[in-house]
Amino acid sequence: MEIESTSPKSEQDSGILDVEDEEDDEEVPGAQDLVDFSPVYRCLHIYSVLGARETFENYYRKQRRKQARLVLQPPSNMHETLDGYRKYFNQIVGFFVVEDHILHTTQGLVNRAYIDELWEMALSKTIAALRTHSSYCSDPNLVLDLKNLIVLFADTLQVYGFPVNQLFDMLLEIRDQYSETLLKKWAGIFRNILDSDNYSPIPVTSEEMYKKVVGQFPFQDIELEKQPFPKKFPFSEFVPKVYNQIKEFIYACLKFSEDLHLSSTEVDDMIRKSTNLLLTRTLSNSLQNVIKRKNIGLTELVQIIINTTHLEKSCKYLEEFITNITNVLPETVHTTKLYGTTTFKDARHAAEEEIYTNLNQKIDQFLQLADYDWMTGDLGNKASDYLVDLIAFLRSTFAVFTHLPGKVAQTACMSACKHLATSLMQLLLEAEVRQLTLGALQQFNLDVRECEQFARSGPVPGFQEDTLQLAFIDLRQLLDLFIQWDWSTYLADYGQPNCKYLRVNPVTALTLLEKMKDTSRKNNMFAQFRKNERDKQKLIDTVAKQLRGLISSHHS
Repeated sequence: MEIESTSPKSEQDSGILDVEDEEDDEEVPGAQDLVDFSPVYRCLHIYSVLGARETFENYYRKQRRKQARLVLQPPSNMHETLDGYRKYFNQIVGFFVVEDHILHTTQGLVNRAYIDELWEMALSKTIAALRTHSSYCSDPNLVLDLKNLIVLFADTLQVYGFPVNQLFDMLLEIRDQYSETLLKKWAGIFRNILDSDNYSPIPVTSEEMYKKVVGQFPFQDIELEKQPFPKKFPFSEFVPKVYNQIKEFIYACLKFSEDLHLSSTEVDDMIRKSTNLLLTRTLSNSLQNVIKRKNIGLTELVQIIINTTHLEKSCKYLEEFITNITNVLPETVHTTKLYGTTTFKDARHAAEEEIYTNLNQKIDQFLQLADYDWMTGDLGNKASDYLVDLIAFLRSTFAVFTHLPGKVAQTACMSACKHLATSLMQLLLEAEVRQLTLGALQQFNLDVRECEQFARSGPVPGFQEDTLQLAFIDLRQLLDLFIQWDWSTYLADYGQPNCKYLRVNPVTALTLLEKMKDTSRKNNMFAQFRKNERDKQKLIDTVAKQLRGLISSHHS
């Protein structure tokens, strides 16, 4: 038996993972330098001389199978540290390096079929153990270190001729888990950025500060560049911070793809898909959570709309960033597109809706302060205090909207005016108000005029002529009909397309008229219309009868 003969592979053996790269001129120790094989050779020689070689071969293989099962049994806490994984891999590599050495230095003690069978068992058990233990890991850095260790493990055993494709396939599974741990980590990063932001434009007082911001975020505005210092960027701190964290995430994704023997197209696809998850799920949820916070103010919502507008514009630069890393052109077939535009649009629309809701809630709070004396006989000469305060609030609010896209500001303004008009109408017609006087209607009319004056003043640019005033047209026509007591015109023209009181529903008119029935005797204003109380009451009854006729004929 030639115990000296060794394979080229075993001469170059570096299979123990703890052995670090030495200087080029130093020889890396092989299996024969690290392990004393003489007892095995001696036993084989003795059994061969005695004519019982087959007995020893069977014994050796049986014992090594038992030892393989022990080696392949991972410790229960292996997932807690990288050293746990390293020790596990070292044992497996050591076992198969020894078997490879025995294969090439003995004549048939083990054969390739036996080693392949052992490796097949080892591969399935190793992959099962890694699947189980890696699933416990929530630290992306540990997952990345584990990936590097698995790559080293696979590459080492591949040198000895063992097939390792299944290990690389499993690394693609771990890649998905790595992506999930990254997304969880970045969810916390985004939450901290959004929670700590002051939602105010970034002020800069020097050219150095200005260049620092534009170095962090792709922004160019010739008008802003011309302005003297101090000046402000339109967006707040969270824009450059979020943008840079998206780039950091892309770098983190790239780290995992290294040494996986993937094509540049596969790497590009992996990065884009992970980045899309970051944008459409993680960042989107973070933005939505901020927008839906109970204590968020209109100023913050306005700033979020401005910020997301700028982040949306930056998506093309993120596309370029990925292209520069992977060298895969975006025009390439099957290239996944980034969905950042959708994410920022959705966040912006949510913020817009929240602005409309927030404004309406503020209007409702002011309306709760309304305290009308519905039985008054006095004629007021100025708008109610609560309404003057409400209009002042709306003016100051819309002044903040100057940086918003025009359509958003206009929609918010129109929405607020419509909500105010609807709420005032409900206030007038609510069932709790059973009686009201013409004097009360006069006071209410002054308040509506204040609203119309606000609408005419153009609180938000871009409206055509009296468009905003049309929000109050229903109230205006109803009040004019009652204050001018112009029933003859209303009843005569009803149903015609160009009638004076087109917006007055007969049901609404009747509801309001019924409230005035029992108060006519208290209402001094009726004196200018009729001479005695009986005639006044008769007039109201006659109008009410005619309105009922209109309503019934309309329904029929």
